[in-house]
Amino acid sequence: MEGIYLIMDLLLPFEALRFSFMKNALLAVLLLTPLLGLLGTMTVNHQMAFFSDALGHSAITGIGLGMILGMRNDLLAMLIFGIVWAILICLIKQSGSASTDTIISVFSSTSIAAGLLILARGGKFAKYSSLLIGDILAVSAGDLLSLAIALPVGIGLWAVMYNHLLITSVSPSLARSRGIRIRLVEGAFVVLVAVTVMLAIRWVGVMLINALLILPAAAGRNLARNSRQHAALSVLIALVSGVTGLFLAYSQDTSAGASIVLVAAAFYALSLLARRWRK
Repeated sequence: MEGIYLIMDLLLPFEALRFSFMKNALLAVLLLTPLLGLLGTMTVNHQMAFFSDALGHSAITGIGLGMILGMRNDLLAMLIFGIVWAILICLIKQSGSASTDTIISVFSSTSIAAGLLILARGGKFAKYSSLLIGDILAVSAGDLLSLAIALPVGIGLWAVMYNHLLITSVSPSLARSRGIRIRLVEGAFVVLVAVTVMLAIRWVGVMLINALLILPAAAGRNLARNSRQHAALSVLIALVSGVTGLFLAYSQDTSAGASIVLVAAAFYALSLLARRWRK
């Protein structure tokens, strides 16, 4: 890491980056936001805007169940439960027994209630309350390694699934006529989103993860003229929001996650104005 820090000092001679925790936070933003921007495009296209919210809430339940089962690794517990939760949501959605927003709302409220019920016993919830808002300034060098692996793997999987996901979102009947296994594609996508959300939840927070996944994608959709532009703009807006929000939080001594989300919200507001002006 010392070599990376030296390069950052040479290329980015800013006062805020004198501190190692700010360097780590900036690297985390650069590794995390592009993947969230890409995944957000398909989440918006599939009308699953609150899907990541349900997954974020499930992180609390995952930790609670992991504690009951004696699991010492909180991240592993969150990943296992998050993947199971995502697959269940996808299966019930595909069954057509209820609308997507209803299913997601049921799973979201159930997971947060179950997590609070388990962790509140014996006053243990205070230990995990930081998950609600996250703290990207607490990213360590070891955490950056997992993000550095997750970014290329996530982008690679997204690229492999992209065409099938796009056709499925536009016309499921067309996708079936082309031999696309819709259930398998959607299942793989929700698992990818679940893993990404669980990796990010400790630094972004349960309350903010959905906004950071959706806002850049929603803003990009307002500005884009085709699917490629949508993906590129979503990644760009996510990156700029992350970096701007991080430095804004440092200068104002406030929450980094909240600052990043508010910058992304400002981009969304500007994209609405730009869309109306263009029309």
